[in-house]
Amino acid sequence: MSPGSVLNGTLTRAAAAVPLTARMRLLGDRELGVGNFLERVHRLSRNTDQPFLFAQRPGPDGPTIEPLSLDRLVQIRDTYAAWYHEAGVRKGDPVAVYVDEGVDSFLHFLALTSLGAVAALVNGRMPIEVAADYIRRVGAVGVIASRDRLARLEAAAPLDGFRVDQASMPVDAVGRDRLPAVYPYPHGDDDPVMLCHTSGTTGAPKAATFGHRQFFLGKRKRLWSFPPARRNRLLSALPHSHSAGISYLMTATLLGMPMLVMADSSGPAVHAAMDEFRPTMVVAFPQTYAELAEMDLDPAATGEVHTWINTGDSAHEAHIRALIRHGRRGNRPGSSFVDGLGSSEMGMALFKKVSQPESVDYGRCVGSPIGVVRKAAVLDDDGRLLGPEQVGRLGVRTPTRTPGYWNNSDLTTKSSLSGYWLTGDVVYQDRKGRFYHLDRVPDVIHTADGPVYSLPMEEAILVGCPVIADCAVVAVAAPEPDLGDVPFATVRLKPGAAEPPDLLRALNTALARRDLPQMRYAMIAREPEDFPTGPTGKVLKRQLRERFGTVLRQPTTSTELT
Repeated sequence: MSPGSVLNGTLTRAAAAVPLTARMRLLGDRELGVGNFLERVHRLSRNTDQPFLFAQRPGPDGPTIEPLSLDRLVQIRDTYAAWYHEAGVRKGDPVAVYVDEGVDSFLHFLALTSLGAVAALVNGRMPIEVAADYIRRVGAVGVIASRDRLARLEAAAPLDGFRVDQASMPVDAVGRDRLPAVYPYPHGDDDPVMLCHTSGTTGAPKAATFGHRQFFLGKRKRLWSFPPARRNRLLSALPHSHSAGISYLMTATLLGMPMLVMADSSGPAVHAAMDEFRPTMVVAFPQTYAELAEMDLDPAATGEVHTWINTGDSAHEAHIRALIRHGRRGNRPGSSFVDGLGSSEMGMALFKKVSQPESVDYGRCVGSPIGVVRKAAVLDDDGRLLGPEQVGRLGVRTPTRTPGYWNNSDLTTKSSLSGYWLTGDVVYQDRKGRFYHLDRVPDVIHTADGPVYSLPMEEAILVGCPVIADCAVVAVAAPEPDLGDVPFATVRLKPGAAEPPDLLRALNTALARRDLPQMRYAMIAREPEDFPTGPTGKVLKRQLRERFGTVLRQPTTSTELT
């Protein structure tokens, strides 16, 4: 089945859109949460047989599309749940789901939560050794993965529990007698429903816990505030093994929003899908936007986009500006970019900033906290509140924060200070109350002259050097006899761009325009190891520090370090 045969015609009717009266009933349902949202919306929706999720599936002749309705979601959920129940999965059991990107993580999540079990979602791009260690630390009672992944997991580190090949999972409807006597499981507010791992950029991925009520708190208002399903189409290029991907899939399900669920989140794949799907909204992580920003986008593919939604890390100004010149906002040219700073531990993006073609407030501004945040503050290392323009650690008080790290109460305890959850970000607040993101705590460059923050430097380089597609600034040891660290940059050039005759001078000219510290050394990334990225597309600065940390103290330095 080709994408066009599904995406044209039936999609534009948005027949599965949940009526306003049903959405208002859901909004007033105080027991609505992660564990029961599918059951509640299925009961209230009128057209449960109409597809609204369109799942991209890789195929030998190119991607195909699988349409999914509410009826089909319930059928798959029950079928998988019966299999898991017969395999011995019970309430509170963590099950590792290590499948390819796309809709499958969501389907297993629905089945496991219907049993009161806990879906431990693992990004399909996570290296096998890292995944094996993570699954072991989680204490999974079983693993669902491809046959190849299962074999490699077993070779990396023998694991306890059952193993099942995703391709062998049943697809036919099951009888009620194969499901538990009480089904679906009736969740309490504090029941865990999912484990999502952190990106692993600063160490081994950690398992953040998500609860039935906690994870849903920030999503409830989307029942009335999200753009209407009858006039919109959402393309999701998020990793759907991540809490953000699950969150937007829940949103689409509650609204009956036509949504294309990408299995390939690369810029070229997303651009090709946009040409078929013609979305009005796109949601992705920064790496997808960075790749789209360096492409010559087709006006037909982007012509109906009014909003780009980013979550996780905040996006770079250069990438935002490249995208918002496309699309339309009503009768006005250009689109909006909704930037949301968040993390797995925060439960969702808790800061919001909207950029449009006329916007000028960049400079790593991540905006203001959203309504669900009770308080956000800048703290010193002792937990004291800092005033405007003072740099410190970001702390938040919000009911959406994770209950803690699974099987790691010690780390949970150390991640809060004076009642604030420490996000691991270095920020400051201006006198208007807006927050500015300077760095992650482990990525601060401690020079002999004081701390230097990498994110504003990267921002200046991307804006000031048009030939550069992406860059990463990290700390390396200063050459002897100097003390401390110095900034070191590795950059990716745009396709077909000529190398600057003097790379270091070009970077420092861009930094000087914003009155930022000068770069001591720089290089062009020519190998994947020169610009490593993790499963969610984040640059792995820890690996860069390990690779280049002492390069300036070696007797012979590469001529590329200029």
